[in-house]
Amino acid sequence: MKNKVLITAEKETFLVRVLVKKSVDAGISCEFVPWTVDDINRAYEGTVLVTVFMDGGSRPSSDVIHFLGDKLSDEDNKLIIVGEPDDLRFVCDNVRGDLIYKTFERPMDNGEYVEAVSGFVKKMEAGDYKKSILIVDDDPNYLSLVREWLRGTYKVSMANSGLQALKWLGKNKADLILLDHEMPVTSGPQVLEMLRSDEETKDIPVIFLTGKSDKNSVMAVVALRPEGYFLKTVSREELLNKLKDFFILHK
Repeated sequence: MKNKVLITAEKETFLVRVLVKKSVDAGISCEFVPWTVDDINRAYEGTVLVTVFMDGGSRPSSDVIHFLGDKLSDEDNKLIIVGEPDDLRFVCDNVRGDLIYKTFERPMDNGEYVEAVSGFVKKMEAGDYKKSILIVDDDPNYLSLVREWLRGTYKVSMANSGLQALKWLGKNKADLILLDHEMPVTSGPQVLEMLRSDEETKDIPVIFLTGKSDKNSVMAVVALRPEGYFLKTVSREELLNKLKDFFILHK
């Protein structure tokens, strides 16, 4: 299941069942899991949003909260917290603020909860929460290949020259630029220099794409101090894993 919502609580109470049913009735893939590390981990695949539901003074352990925070961070997911004021503060004090989508103080309006979840899932399906990557390469076949590899995970845009990339960046934002090192007319290093000299683009991370793997070529790329480089022989799986690691390290 994709874009799944997990509701985790100490046990599946009547209130939890109501939230799950109302979410499912709204067309949302939703299920309950007890708040143990093993149960959450087992059910997590496909999850985009987690609700921690605290009822009657019960709270998940610190170990569970820390595990959940790490999982949310690794998968770039969000958290909804439901509980009494002290319970909300407990979770908020132990989870990074940028991972928290909404908090609901009990007693809450179930309709408002389902509306919030539905709005989040719709934005997720529209790609609003995906990281934006701009690929710059003069080879249209390679551009199309990498776009196809990344489009399910990221919001991908393409430019076939450095000047086209700069023009695109004048109107759009990117979380990362994959930049061909060996381009005609305006080379990758020249594009990087222009990016670094502009206040609007100087902080955008750049990773070079290079077809040359010999030591001298690699050293020349590294000397320009990009955030990294990928050989063009990189496989789809390796590229996705490297990009995932990059975004985890650069949160």
